[in-house]
Amino acid sequence: METRELYLSSVIKQMHYYKTVGEKAMDQLEPEQLFIVTNDDSNSISSIVKHLCGNMLSRWTNFLTSDGEKEWRERDAEFETSITSKEDVLALWDKGWDCFFQAIESLNPEDLSKIIYIRNEGQTAIDAINRQVAHYPYHIGQIVFYAKQLKNSDWESLSIPKNKSNK
Repeated sequence: METRELYLSSVIKQMHYYKTVGEKAMDQLEPEQLFIVTNDDSNSISSIVKHLCGNMLSRWTNFLTSDGEKEWRERDAEFETSITSKEDVLALWDKGWDCFFQAIESLNPEDLSKIIYIRNEGQTAIDAINRQVAHYPYHIGQIVFYAKQLKNSDWESLSIPKNKSNK
């Protein structure tokens, strides 16, 4: 397998991992906990999911042929509370990830060197992918941290539990 194919395979594998981590964190919460906001400068988990979905739809719809910041995207609205059920949160989660994976899985290795645009700024497709490979886990880390805080002592670790590394 050539290096570019390995890269795309690695991106897909890593992003499936992070998607699963986010899902496992949200699965531990009561539905109402997805909507908790601790202060005016924070976002609820539902808002983070809404933002991820908006970003994914904007960036990955027609990835190679249109600007990644679509005219129809309303980024500021992604941080407003407008969804009210866990089912709606998970539907947005899946919608965004489906768009992402369909776009990534449709790429050919030679597409990685093509110039694409985000906010009229040209960059290679591989740079645009790397940008999102950093962006999405950042927000998933927020989801995990927030979920862990909300669950407190009822949290089930998503990796090696604290003080269990040597067991």
